Amino acid sequence: MEHSIIESLNWRYATKKFDETKKISKTDLEILKEAVRLSASSYGLQPYQVILVESEEKRQQIKDVAWNQAQVTEASAVMIFANITDVGTNEIHNYIENMATVREIPATSLKGFADMMNSVVAKLTPEAKEIWTAKQTYIALGTLLSAAADMKIDATPMEGFDRDAVNKILQLPEIGLSATLIVTLGYRHESDTTQHLKKVRKPIEELFITL
Repeated sequence: MEHSIIESLNWRYATKKFDETKKISKTDLEILKEAVRLSASSYGLQPYQVILVESEEKRQQIKDVAWNQAQVTEASAVMIFANITDVGTNEIHNYIENMATVREIPATSLKGFADMMNSVVAKLTPEAKEIWTAKQTYIALGTLLSAAADMKIDATPMEGFDRDAVNKILQLPEIGLSATLIVTLGYRHESDTTQHLKKVRKPIEELFITL
């Protein structure tokens, strides 16, 4: 099965050791950020934000509460995906205003769409909101991983961290956010033996069900 995206996805793996001497260019980093921005999300609402952690001090603090995973400090870039914990009318209003501006249409023409979103979100319990918005970050993660692979930039998604501790380090609750994912980005070190292992996935006939 030959196709550029398949080749790229076969090439990628969860990098265990990054080459600290190789840095992602500013141009490439902007492309990755744009890929995340263009990712799909429910209603297009994007109920999350992404924190680019450049501070070496904060990276070390995060590493300490992320099972001491070396990628956090070795990688060229570290992104923290954080969901909006109490998404509601304010986020929907801002989205509608942005849509009206981008599409050059009156915001009033979008009232039905806004009312529908507000109605759906208003019915969600605080726990359901948290689950829903957290799930959206995983969609954005998938887009980031695919874009990085296409650019031959290594990426390692991480769920293994103390969320409350990371939230505290980055002061996320103060701005209504909660960390869901850590993604480290850079270039694999030649000594990382994991890169030579064959990718193990279910065969197509086992993974897919045709009805």
